[in-house]
Amino acid sequence: MNDHAFLARALRRPRRAHAKHPRPGKLLPLKPVLVVLHQEHSTPGRVGRLLQARGHALDIRKPRYGDPLPQTMRDHAGAVIFGGPMGANDPDEFIKTEIDWIGTCLKEDAPFLGICLGAQMLAKHLGARVYTHGEGRAEVGYYRLDQTDAGRDHATEAGFDWPGTVYQWHRDGFDCPTGAECLATGGDFPVQAIRAGSRGYGVQFHPEVTPAMMCRWGVRGHERTLMPGAQLRHLHLEGWYQHDPAVRLWLDRFLDHWLKPPAES
Repeated sequence: MNDHAFLARALRRPRRAHAKHPRPGKLLPLKPVLVVLHQEHSTPGRVGRLLQARGHALDIRKPRYGDPLPQTMRDHAGAVIFGGPMGANDPDEFIKTEIDWIGTCLKEDAPFLGICLGAQMLAKHLGARVYTHGEGRAEVGYYRLDQTDAGRDHATEAGFDWPGTVYQWHRDGFDCPTGAECLATGGDFPVQAIRAGSRGYGVQFHPEVTPAMMCRWGVRGHERTLMPGAQLRHLHLEGWYQHDPAVRLWLDRFLDHWLKPPAES
């Protein structure tokens, strides 16, 4: 099934508004999802499309270019911080701002998802180490993903199956913060997915990636594909055809779980 057919199926699903007391016969519109991007031409890829298919508008903000972040999540259904070529340990002011702002989501128990850099920011906000591999290794391409006992139990509870192989594009990793759960592990960077509280998640891998994004990253970031541990660019698209169906299915079911109001979770 291609992405267009997959989205058509998602659009046919009945989606309930999050309002507790809508007027009879009228559903209130769903709140937008806050999307934080880090480059001028970045997009939220498949994650954005699936959120829109569920009826959520995307409130796209780029603090790197001066966009403010909200002081409360009352007007948003959730927040996603995506990746970028910068690191969570960089001294830029927007990096510090985003790391601090994650506390707004956690304090309000609002759905939060950090992808790659966003996951590293979540870990750093919670006091964990974010680090570069000691041997200069990177994960760029498709790599095996293993679940911890906590990850398997949570998947059963939440109603999704973890993919066995996922797309990566990073040279930094992070430790699991105190008080958080490690849900999935990998090779060179052992912590691959964490949960903080009931609704905060961070994943090192890139479920949002599309073939067009993959090709763009491979051209613009060609030097990353030559790092120790990385996979050459021509292997990425082959991996997408082999492994993406399971990633796509996981993402669809994960987003259903992630967006459920607390009373339904």
